[in-house]
Amino acid sequence: MPAYWVARSKINTPDNYSKYTALVGDIIKKYGGKPLSRGGKFQIMEGPNYFERFVVIEFPNFDAAVECFESKAYQDAAAHRRDGSGEVETVILDATEGMGAD
Repeated sequence: MPAYWVARSKINTPDNYSKYTALVGDIIKKYGGKPLSRGGKFQIMEGPNYFERFVVIEFPNFDAAVECFESKAYQDAAAHRRDGSGEVETVILDATEGMGAD
């Protein structure tokens, strides 16, 4: 069953944040990830208007998504934004389409 990595971010220092984005695409591909939406047009329908970039990535399964996030390569890349260059919230969820899961 596919799983989705959903992230929202606020970029504080674009030059350093771009070091992260330059690395992360190849790392995601290594774990079978496929970006579905990355930094496109959005409209906040409810909730705080704080984050300015949204990303949705599909992985073959939940374990692959978690393994990617926890990998040394991803953690090393994320260090470029975790220095204050960006603020990110990331959630990984199973695709439960029509399965009645709560």
